[in-house]
Amino acid sequence: MINEFVRFDWAIKHLLRDKANYVVVEGLLTVLLERKIHITKILESEGNQEYYIDKFNRVDLLAEDDDGELMLFEIQNNRELAYFHRMAYGTAKAITEYINISEDYSNIRKVYSINIIYFDLGQGSDYVYRGRTVFRGLHEPHDELRLSERQRKVFRSETPADIMPEYYVLRVDEFDKVATTPLDEWIRFLKTGEIDEGTQTPGLPEARERLRVALLPEKERRQYLRDMEDLMYQRSIISTERIEGREEGRVEGIKVGMKEGIKEGMKVGRAEGIKEGREEGLKEGIKAVALNMKQMGIPVASISQATGLTIDELTKLLPSVRGGGCPKGRRRSVYLKTNMIQ
Repeated sequence: MINEFVRFDWAIKHLLRDKANYVVVEGLLTVLLERKIHITKILESEGNQEYYIDKFNRVDLLAEDDDGELMLFEIQNNRELAYFHRMAYGTAKAITEYINISEDYSNIRKVYSINIIYFDLGQGSDYVYRGRTVFRGLHEPHDELRLSERQRKVFRSETPADIMPEYYVLRVDEFDKVATTPLDEWIRFLKTGEIDEGTQTPGLPEARERLRVALLPEKERRQYLRDMEDLMYQRSIISTERIEGREEGRVEGIKVGMKEGIKEGMKVGRAEGIKEGREEGLKEGIKAVALNMKQMGIPVASISQATGLTIDELTKLLPSVRGGGCPKGRRRSVYLKTNMIQ
């Protein structure tokens, strides 16, 4: 289903590079950085050239504000394992592209890397993260390295973090709350394409006015619809591959589990068989000893005490004696009768 408003990733590539529409991007930056941002121009670099795969992968926008700071946008639709590495590469490239070899290091620009992510990047329960470089003491963890007084005056900064690149990760798909803050309203728009009527959140009133699908010229509207269909198709393929991969993994896991289970079962069965055999052999041995003791004329009570067999067990066992154990001069029947009651 196509929403009423153009998706932000498509807009940032096709519509928001127009100076008249800077106000939309400025609104997001103002809400995110919590200070008024005014974009002076959109910069071109090797990182934000248009390629066919961009509709499936990333859309970059590199902007410059009044203070000469760089705002790098990256929007990622598909899962990428090494995305954190790409964030580091993107900021490094932006820094090196906009400083001349002969310039002093003090001319390095502050870079804000804003990453709008449509997949579950890393592990965490929040949907917006901020990353800054902070130097803390190795031996005194509560001691934070700050700039000297002269550095603060020259660079108009308080800490090294104010100079180093700063990262924001917006995990759009993780947002499932009611929008109660300006940032929440922006996250909801990035996820669903919905904008409340009458909203005063910076950038969103202009987005409602300028990013309506119905207001696009016919050629751009057809291109937008095609790109959205391509994006949905690409996501469907990825989702199918993920499901099939999980199913193949489950089947393979069952096979491996069955093999391991059979091996383990054989080990357990063999061990239990040996145990049962030993117990049965021990019982038979005790019975044999009992029979021998009886043939030697030892009283039943003494045999029970020596073997651990009960009188009932001995009563069932001893009548099976055949021959032997009967003293000379006495009839066998009298011998057995006499000894059975001892």
